[in-house]
This record gives sequence, C-alpha cells and structure tokens, in this order.
Amino acid sequence: MAAIQILPGVYSVGAVDWNIRNFHGHTYATQRGSSYNAYLIIDDKVALIDTVYGPFAQELISNIKEIIPPEKIDYIVANHVETDHSGALPSLMLLCPQAKILGTAKCKEGLYKHYYQNWDFQVVKTNDQLKLGKRTLSFLEAPMIHWPDSMFTYCPQDALLLPNDAFGQHFAASEKFDDQVDQCVLMEEAEKYYANILWPLGGVILKKIQELQNLNLSIKMIALSHGIIWRKNPEQIINAYLSWAKGETKNKVVIAYETMWGATGQMANKIAAGLMASGVEVKLYDLAGSDRTEIITQMLSAKGFLFGSSTHDNDMLPDIAAFLEIVKGLKPKDRKIGFFGSYGWGGGAIKEMQELFKDNAAALTAPSVSFKYVPDTAELASCFEFGSKFAQSLK
Repeated sequence: MAAIQILPGVYSVGAVDWNIRNFHGHTYATQRGSSYNAYLIIDDKVALIDTVYGPFAQELISNIKEIIPPEKIDYIVANHVETDHSGALPSLMLLCPQAKILGTAKCKEGLYKHYYQNWDFQVVKTNDQLKLGKRTLSFLEAPMIHWPDSMFTYCPQDALLLPNDAFGQHFAASEKFDDQVDQCVLMEEAEKYYANILWPLGGVILKKIQELQNLNLSIKMIALSHGIIWRKNPEQIINAYLSWAKGETKNKVVIAYETMWGATGQMANKIAAGLMASGVEVKLYDLAGSDRTEIITQMLSAKGFLFGSSTHDNDMLPDIAAFLEIVKGLKPKDRKIGFFGSYGWGGGAIKEMQELFKDNAAALTAPSVSFKYVPDTAELASCFEFGSKFAQSLK
C-alpha cells in the first residue's frame, strides 16, 4: 500500500497483511487479514508514530520515502513494544540513527530486551509533551491496554488520538476509513478484537476511557494500529468499548461442547431447543468444527454460557479443556454458567469443568445435567427442561 494522507501533513505509511490468518500464537483467527499501521507527521520536526511488523519493514520504508527521506525523521514514538508494531525498528534505525525514540519506561526496557540496541531513548509519562512546530504531541500512559508498556499519543491541533492497540480490528482493506467500509463488518471485527484480546482488561479500559473523558479531549479521529481509522464517528467505537468494558449483555446463551460419539451433541441440541422455546437467543457450537475466535466473540454479549463434554479418562475431552482454559483467562464476570455431558461407566467431565471455574468471578449457577451412554427419550426431555430452567435463571 502507498502512503496516504489522512490529515494535512499526517500520512498513513504502514502495511496491509492480506494473508495472515492467525494471530497471537494461533489463538485468534484473522479471516479478514490485518494491517500494521504507522503514521508520519510532517512539521518543523518529523515524527513517526509506531512502526510495523518486521517482515513489512521495507514496505514501511518505501512508504516513508514517498514523503521524505527516512534520515529526516527526528522522533519515533513507540506506543507499544509488541513486535507487530516495533519489528521494523532495527531496519529503520539504520537509516535514521539520529532519531530519538520516545516511550514509557517499560517500553524502553522491552525494546532493549527485544532488539538489544542502545538507541537514543527518551522516557515519557502521562502529560509529557513533544513540540514538533505547529503541532504538539502529548502522551498518556495506558498500562495493560494491553501490555505494561502501552501508551496513547494525542495531537490536540488535529484532535487526533493514536492509541495503538485500543479501538482496533484485524481487518485488511484497500480503504482506510470507517465511512468507506461496510459498517456491519467493521463492528463485527471490532467486537471480535475486543473479545479475544482485551476482554479480561475491561476494568482497566473503563478507567482509561473515563480518564480520557475527564480530560475533555476533542477526538475527531482515532488512528489505530490495526485496521480501519475512525474519522466519521469515533464516538461509535468509544461507546462500544464502554458497553463491552461494563460487561453489558443481552438475553443470549452460547453453548459450546465436544462430543465423542454424538450423545453429548444430542443433549446440546435439546438444551438449545429448551432455551429457544423460552425466548432466548442461542449460539450453538461443536468445538470440533468451530472457530473459537467466533465463539468467544459471541460470548462477549451473552448472559449465559453452557459447556458440554463427554467423559474420557474421568476428565473432559481435550478440545473443550483447552477452550475452557482460554475462557477462564478472559475472566468473564456476572455470567450464568452451566454444564452437561454424557459418560460411560464413570463420570468426571462435569466435575472437572466446574472445578476449573470455581474461583472465577462469573456468577456460577452450578447447574448440570448428565446421562450414561446415549440419552433416551425421557432423558432428552430432561435436557429440554434443563434449557428452559436455565433460561429462567437469566431473568
């Protein structure tokens, strides 16, 4: 992608990764690709906000060269250490060795441990400012959104917020702005991004947004580091983050299960029927053929979760066990959770699933239903009733 001017004197110079299909160690499926956004600000002094993933370093450098020779860069602002945003730094610093890098104290530590280079680094804190000429950059530390080193950069003259990994989406597109793409797809990817990366940080995010609001910052554009820039309606994504961070839900239940010979699958379908008969929206997933990124996205707005597994060696089956470890790490709060499954000569899966969540902040209702071998007609009717009662517990 070529450099694109997003504001007078401000250019998007990052890279689009059309082909990436997994992110964060294959925990996040990126079916629409992604981008690594970086921004060049031309003033009396020249500043580059973030870089790109290492394999795209030459694309970044080529884009910068469309605007200025890279050696004219005075400052590089590193909002975040993670290599998808800093990986191009070693290649870039060979071309502008005089450039000063700015970031938090944790960023300085992290960049050294990644690249082992003694670059000229200036530690900045909340409310510190960098004067470029007509423009000023101010900094706001944002630890744990989503690493300890993270920070936001803000340009008051343009009402421009550059928050790195906040408010983003994994979304490759030839378009750059929110008013140029399908709004349903955009918000779907934004919700997926929040659910799979930022969900456990809801309390931190809520405080940071409230801090931004208390500062009365005018925000006309959010130029983030993954995906589409918000310029038409930045309040849309800020309000969505507020809703997600507060844990707002709707009358929906996500059912995720793993079945060995189909009996647990039969139970899942009957439980779903009982829920739907009670007016509850249901999303039903057999983990053997489902995208767990999608499941977690649907869970973000759900009031209740139901997890099912056949018993094997007195424990859960391996796919549901791995999935529930991820769910536990997301730290869902104020959700109703229940369990179900079939077993042979001895149970154990339900006990292990319940044990996994015993210290979780979710509101465990601890209901469960299980049957030996293949459920008969009466037992399947009990599954339907279990779904109906679970629906009532959501009210």
